Amino acid sequence: MTEYERSRTIPAQPEHVFDQAAQVDQLDAWLPHALHVHAEDPPAVTVHADRTDEDTSALLRARREQMRLEWGTREQGGYAGWLQVAGLDGGASEVTVHLSFFDDDHDPGEQAVAEALESSLRRLEEQVRLRVDNAGG
Repeated sequence: MTEYERSRTIPAQPEHVFDQAAQVDQLDAWLPHALHVHAEDPPAVTVHADRTDEDTSALLRARREQMRLEWGTREQGGYAGWLQVAGLDGGASEVTVHLSFFDDDHDPGEQAVAEALESSLRRLEEQVRLRVDNAGG
């Protein structure tokens, strides 16, 4: 098993960050560009990976009371992850994403995962900023 984790501080209330992250119909706005999530019968989703041009059955659960998203593959059990939002002083939030690859065939490698996590967290911050700016203005 291989695990990766990355965190980022986002200058927004944790509720705003979590609400943006948990919107299934807007996951493509912050997930890696090569992944596309299609909601089925929640918590069931299908994830399309451009890298392999394959669809994978997965589960996605939002636990708002814990400010946590959890996901993973359904049949194969080769992959799982979570996103946790924690409030910081001054109205900011820390967002942590953790990925676990139980099957080496699913692991794209340390550099690819690090770049994808960093890009995803940056894109999530941009989405939160746009949402907060639009709500306030």
